[in-house]
Amino acid sequence: MKRTDQSSNSPKKKPSAAFLGVGFDNTDEQTRITRGKNFLLYGGSEETHGVMQETAIKVNEKLDHQGKRLDDVSKEEFRDILCDISESLGVKRPRRGER
Repeated sequence: MKRTDQSSNSPKKKPSAAFLGVGFDNTDEQTRITRGKNFLLYGGSEETHGVMQETAIKVNEKLDHQGKRLDDVSKEEFRDILCDISESLGVKRPRRGER
């Protein structure tokens, strides 16, 4: 009897993109987890987790405004989006080529 693999008969799904935010500065023993479109955020202090949430929301807003999905942007474009958002939140990050 020939065994068939069910997955080989189904159309292949394009992998979807998502980003993960992890905060390590938690001192109050609270476990903070936020899940949303394109992201999962875990940990951090209340302030850090709040910044991660705001960043994730702004990334999605920027992508929606551009008519793009996270799957559609390159790593470089995603990094540039994060840098723009970080600067608007007052978090300074080096841009590509800067150190």
